[in-house]
Amino acid sequence: MAYKTDIEIAREANKKPIQEIGAKLGIGSDDLLPYGHDKAKVSQSFINSVQGNKNGKLVLVTAINPTPAGEGKTTTTVGLGDGLNRIGKKAAVCIREASLGPNFGMKGGAAGGGYAQIVPMEDMNLHFTGDFHAITSAHSLLSAMIDNHIYWGNEAEIDIRRVQWKRVVDMNDRALRQITASLGGVANGFPREAGFDITVASEVMAILCLAKDLKDLEQRLGDMIVAYRRDRSPVFCRDIKAEGAMTVLLKDAMQPNLVQTLENNPAFVHGGPFANIAHGCNSVIATTTALKIADFVVTEAGFGADLGAEKFMNIKCRKAGLAPDCVVLVATVRAMKMNGGVAKADLGDENVDAVKAGCANLGRHIGNLKGFGVPVVVAINHFVNDTDAEVAAVQEYVASQGSEAIVSRHWELGSEGSEALATRVAEIAESGASEFAPIYGDDMPLIDKIETIAKQIYHADEVLADTKIRSQLKLWEEQGYGHLPICMAKTQYSFSTDPNLRGAPVGHSVPIREVRLSAGAGFVVVVCGEIMTMPGLPRVPSAENIRLNDEGQIEGLF
Repeated sequence: MAYKTDIEIAREANKKPIQEIGAKLGIGSDDLLPYGHDKAKVSQSFINSVQGNKNGKLVLVTAINPTPAGEGKTTTTVGLGDGLNRIGKKAAVCIREASLGPNFGMKGGAAGGGYAQIVPMEDMNLHFTGDFHAITSAHSLLSAMIDNHIYWGNEAEIDIRRVQWKRVVDMNDRALRQITASLGGVANGFPREAGFDITVASEVMAILCLAKDLKDLEQRLGDMIVAYRRDRSPVFCRDIKAEGAMTVLLKDAMQPNLVQTLENNPAFVHGGPFANIAHGCNSVIATTTALKIADFVVTEAGFGADLGAEKFMNIKCRKAGLAPDCVVLVATVRAMKMNGGVAKADLGDENVDAVKAGCANLGRHIGNLKGFGVPVVVAINHFVNDTDAEVAAVQEYVASQGSEAIVSRHWELGSEGSEALATRVAEIAESGASEFAPIYGDDMPLIDKIETIAKQIYHADEVLADTKIRSQLKLWEEQGYGHLPICMAKTQYSFSTDPNLRGAPVGHSVPIREVRLSAGAGFVVVVCGEIMTMPGLPRVPSAENIRLNDEGQIEGLF
């Protein structure tokens, strides 16, 4: 049987005017700022008006460690949202926006797949409503104002050797990781080493996704540390007087974006921090708004549960006062086989033994998630060549771990295929069984928080941090930042810092390369192993295959 491609399905979507989608959640036309006919921003005045409403149920969708075999976390998020609406629940989906870097690199789009997609898919994967451009511009404004401040007398006494604020661009460009700025003589300023991160790694992105409103946004921007003086005292963004103008640039970007699924159900798509180098969750303002106007909110956290879900629980929920009622852990038979040692070319062949051997990664995630006190359901994202015996092997393994695995065919059948999953998730979420709690307290020393994550989530034996890093963490504690949570920057492909170490490794170490204080966002970034905050393009980037066809349609994007 020949199946249509994701982009063919998206193009055939019977989209409704965005005003009709907003009406499903009680959002009037006057509270929507349209971007064309099929997407709109939700006004701050509407958001303010629903704050007294009772919260709906919050469902987190996460996954096993990603493999080339594919897991389909976003697809499952969308499919579950459609499934909940199908069984009579008023549900909304909340996901992140796509970065141009991975779209033109190797990851592809971020709007779901098959018959579980959010549309307009092409817009979402490209410029969308301009949020990322606004974040890049606000970040760049601060970069320019720092160097301008130094040029015109350096009243803040910035030590130009200790400027912490990098520049950003929303593209994978390894050549910009380390640069020398202000070359060319007196007129161009004071030469210094600098570098670029990708926009989704910017602290401005993190702040946008954690801020409650524009006032909170401006306060957080002002709290960002941009440099240090010779006496090691911090220089803040507010010392450069940039936070006001940055907030102006981010005014519209702060408002959540409303779009729709293929089945015309509401979806909020807002913010886009990566989970391997940032905190990997959509915006707090989108999630909290959705909870006030929907009975169920289905949101996802980036990459595997060791990264995205851990940060969702320990950072986003802590900061926003959220508590998930159920977690859906996405896995595929194909990924189990790959974790069990099967080559990608052989994944189409039945191999029950390999499925069983590869389930250790799944089991590790189940145990970790239960450690947060939240009930876990495994969604087997069904591929058409999965066999009954392979599916049964996964279900039996999950049952042995004290959980349950439900087959979901949303990619192939839309909400009809996710109805069973939606029914069970709704039952669990409404049961009140969740006893959510983060895995470490605010008062725990920073190094102990890092070790808690490394040992409890990654199952490592030790954290390798030299005296310089430990001293830096101690200094931040003395400066009043010891209560902050930890944001681990680590490879998404393994529980370890070695991307080639699949399964559920034990006996490994977690080497810390550097630590960064994101004082405005309110967390400490811990860079582990070889992870880069500016990715590079692969040998054959996706961009080589993206073009317009003779009908003016985009090809190769998804």
